[in-house]
Amino acid sequence: MFQKDNGLIEIHWGEPLSFIMSPKGDVQTFSTIEQARYWLRKRWPVSDDARQRALVHVEAAMDCLTPIATARRAFIAAAQSAGFVAQPQLRAA
Repeated sequence: MFQKDNGLIEIHWGEPLSFIMSPKGDVQTFSTIEQARYWLRKRWPVSDDARQRALVHVEAAMDCLTPIATARRAFIAAAQSAGFVAQPQLRAA
């Protein structure tokens, strides 16, 4: 599924992933692979092996060289390595 916003096309990568990003409880939701890539490149708080692995898999998935599911798993591992806590998604009834 594609979403066009301000001339940019973003590719949705399945159910959004939400993480508690700070001790204050700030939550960030990642609903597209482009958001994940931006955060990994520009806003990630640690530069460790998990972040680098996630960035490689996310960029490969963007180029259709690896499955999106692989990129999502690597992104989740990097988020856990950075100390982020998964926030369960609430489903509408």
